[in-house]
Amino acid sequence: MTPAEPPPPEREDPFSPENASRIYFLPNLMTAGNLFCGFVACIKCVQAHYLMRGSDVITPGASVLFSEAVWLIFGAMAFDVLDGRLARMGGKESLFGGEFDSLADVISFGLTPALMMFFLILSPTQGYPIFQKIGWCFGFVYLLCAAIRLARFNVITHPLIIRDKKSGSKDFVGLPVPAAAGTVAALVLFLLNLAKHDRELQMWALALPPLLLLIAVLMVSTIRYPSGKQIDMQTKTPLVSLVLVVSGAGAIVAFKEIGMLVLMLGYIFFGLIRAFRERGQKTTPTPDAESV
Repeated sequence: MTPAEPPPPEREDPFSPENASRIYFLPNLMTAGNLFCGFVACIKCVQAHYLMRGSDVITPGASVLFSEAVWLIFGAMAFDVLDGRLARMGGKESLFGGEFDSLADVISFGLTPALMMFFLILSPTQGYPIFQKIGWCFGFVYLLCAAIRLARFNVITHPLIIRDKKSGSKDFVGLPVPAAAGTVAALVLFLLNLAKHDRELQMWALALPPLLLLIAVLMVSTIRYPSGKQIDMQTKTPLVSLVLVVSGAGAIVAFKEIGMLVLMLGYIFFGLIRAFRERGQKTTPTPDAESV
């Protein structure tokens, strides 16, 4: 008589309160770095605003503080990439980590760009006083759309949500919040560069509100944008994609502020153009097989 085999060990329930709220050190340390960069960037924006009080131009001291805030946003983007990478590589993903990451993103990629938008991009009137009256509204719309985008992302990626098996796309639904913040940051660098060379900013004033509203609307849209989460050392890529990536990096090095802004705007309009093309292909009637 053979002895009875022991029952298989029970798997830990990942949705129990203990496991769902588990804090893994390295991924959450990166998220804390993301939050720290966003918090300090907010302080820099407020300090720069105080230096600009009573002036219709960007003062040198304010320009330095805004530049530091921009680079802190880019630093937050780097930490945001690292926390997800470390969690996926080590199998240390948890519901707590996802919620903590979204809360940090609201500050770094929601509140900080909204303050920049109001203090630097829309608050200096440049001959259009109406911007001072409605600038706060644009900033709030951006912040609202960023918060909605992050909340929707948490819902549709929740492990208990039943997904359509036919949908295997790894793309983001809507413009990612870090990309939106990066576009605002690149735009700030571009404007600071113009102000540094004593160039007129008034011609850009009318174009800024529509662009910023477009960025906000794209965050809550259903337009899909490429995701780099699946890229690692083993990822294969076509030669054209490699050339485009290298060209983009070269443009940033060569043209700095302009190259960075063009790269961010290129990412935004890539999603728009691809969505319009796919919609056009769906609405184009296909010929009947019998009539061919």
